[in-house]
Amino acid sequence: MTEKGLLATLEKHGVRKLEPEGQRFDPNFHQAMFEIPNPEVPNGTVLQVVQAGYAIGDRVLRPAMVGVSKGGPKAAPAEAKGAEAEARAGQ
Repeated sequence: MTEKGLLATLEKHGVRKLEPEGQRFDPNFHQAMFEIPNPEVPNGTVLQVVQAGYAIGDRVLRPAMVGVSKGGPKAAPAEAKGAEAEARAGQ
């Protein structure tokens, strides 16, 4: 209940919580803590969020600490650009 109230207040002032799970790793918004071997997921996909990140507008207040996939197929360039656009729009 307290966290919900705090996040609502922060959002009212333009601060948003970064939720990168399933998105392509972006060093501007994420800090990789470890790699997770997974051949089923493209390389560089965020599989686990250790600590949530926060941003105000396009400026990062604290990057999200994440676990990133390793060993899967490389993402296609068009897919990577589309994922980046979705990640920025969704954050």
